[in-house]
Amino acid sequence: GPSAGAGAGSGGDGYRTVYLFDRREKESELGERALQVGESSDYSRFRACVCQTLGISPEEKFVITTTSRKEITCDNFDETVKDGVTLYLLQSVNQLLLSATKERIDFLPHYDTLVKSGMYEYYASEGQNPLPFALAELIDNSLSATSRNNGIRRIQIKLLFDEAQGKPAIAVIDNGRGMTSKQLNNWAVYRLSKFTRQGDFESDHSGYVRPVPVPRSLNSDISYFGVGGKQAVFFVGQSARMISKPADSQDVHELLLSKEDF
Repeated sequence: GPSAGAGAGSGGDGYRTVYLFDRREKESELGERALQVGESSDYSRFRACVCQTLGISPEEKFVITTTSRKEITCDNFDETVKDGVTLYLLQSVNQLLLSATKERIDFLPHYDTLVKSGMYEYYASEGQNPLPFALAELIDNSLSATSRNNGIRRIQIKLLFDEAQGKPAIAVIDNGRGMTSKQLNNWAVYRLSKFTRQGDFESDHSGYVRPVPVPRSLNSDISYFGVGGKQAVFFVGQSARMISKPADSQDVHELLLSKEDF
């Protein structure tokens, strides 16, 4: 979308590029706005820039939030509004999104590291059929996601081979607590352990505590170093689609990874 701000520049030239979606009304523009925000800017100046860019009266009431519905304020502006962040402009924090949005994410691993290393590790399992190990990695994600469930932990594995419905696929479905867009991003980053994601990172399964061993049960220690899920999906297929709704949110987040994207 069009850009606006206090002058041309990039995140490395004293500016942060912020991508803003106006979702206050159904008639709001569908595209994003790219705003250049000075490194020394504060929330009040940022809000004024948003009003000027979108033609909004400074007296109008609205909120600016992250894609996880965290409201931007004077107190958290610097720590939250980073270069490349995607933000919503809403009437209230709990407002329903009236149309879908897309969020930019950064990928650290090299193509070969992401889509091939798992193949070598699984084939190195001393002649055993590697497919069960790949499926176990996918199940592990659901085990971790449902570890805090008060009721039934429901995990389903579906093998889909109806070509009329699309290409063959494996679907793993659970009733866990779900992930935010930031957590989905971190799930995709190779070797980003769910036990060590701090600071700028938001763990996909933060607060996981290793349970007391129980006979004939599974815990979520399989992917201790945050590697397995990514390797597993590319061992089994050519693409992966993660669809997740956090338990405390009304938003549904979707992440699509495909070899064709590299």
